[in-house]
Amino acid sequence: MKKLMAFLKDEEGATAVEYGIMVAAIAAVIIAVVIAVGNRTNNAFQNVNGSMGNAGM
Repeated sequence: MKKLMAFLKDEEGATAVEYGIMVAAIAAVIIAVVIAVGNRTNNAFQNVNGSMGNAGM
C-alpha cells in the first residue's frame, strides 16, 4: 500500500509531460512563423519578378 501511495504522489512523470507539451507548443509556433514569413517572402519575390517582367527584363 505504501508503494502505491508513493507512486500516486510521484510527480516526476508529470513534469516530463509538461515539458513535452511546452516543447510541442513552441515547435508549433515556430512552424507557423516560418510558414508565414515564407509566404510573405515568396509574395515579395513574385512582385519583383512581375515588375522585372513588365519592365522588359
